[in-house]
Amino acid sequence: MKLPIIKCKKDFLYITLFFLFSFACIIGLRYEQRLEMQKGIAEKIIRFHVIANSDAKEDQDLKLAVRDAVGIHMSELLKDVSDRSSSEIVIWKNMENMKQTAKKVIADKGFDYDVDICLKETDFPVKTYGAYTFPAGNYEALEIIIGAGKGHNWWCVMYPNMCFSDTMYEVIDDDAKSSLKKVLSDDEYQKVLESGDYKVRFRYLTFLNQLCEDNKNAYIEKGK
Repeated sequence: MKLPIIKCKKDFLYITLFFLFSFACIIGLRYEQRLEMQKGIAEKIIRFHVIANSDAKEDQDLKLAVRDAVGIHMSELLKDVSDRSSSEIVIWKNMENMKQTAKKVIADKGFDYDVDICLKETDFPVKTYGAYTFPAGNYEALEIIIGAGKGHNWWCVMYPNMCFSDTMYEVIDDDAKSSLKKVLSDDEYQKVLESGDYKVRFRYLTFLNQLCEDNKNAYIEKGK
């Protein structure tokens, strides 16, 4: 009488393993597709990244002052630029000018921190600007590091300009929305309109949650 029970347990094990394998393949494919989508978006935009000297209030306030000064200056220079390559040229030509702008703000605030500025590939987390959510991944960014660069950072999208509408840095006006739609493909534009990063959660089969994260991390590493 025990043999049918043993066979039933084996069948259940095979079915479970098949389910897990199929699930892993599906999740892996989804994350691979999302990784490719992120790469496509990253090829068409330039981010803006400012890192504070520390998390002390005065250093965080200084970070925002530098952000404002450089951001407003760059938004004016980039207002008539129509593609990423042209944006890169404008940024490179004005790199030293932006550094001096940042140093002046720092000095005017009574600090003597050094400033590093560069255009580089940088890892960004998921970030939402108004109704737009950009997926985590590697993006080209104008990066400013103030002093030791040990404080919380600030980031936005410099091209197309989604940072500098009025005095609010996460207010997206119609011009910014239109510019973004022209830069991205229809699929990419719909992607950034989604509410956040894709997550799958299981209430009872909790070990599958780690499987999801492992697959996600594996495909992120693959894309670096």
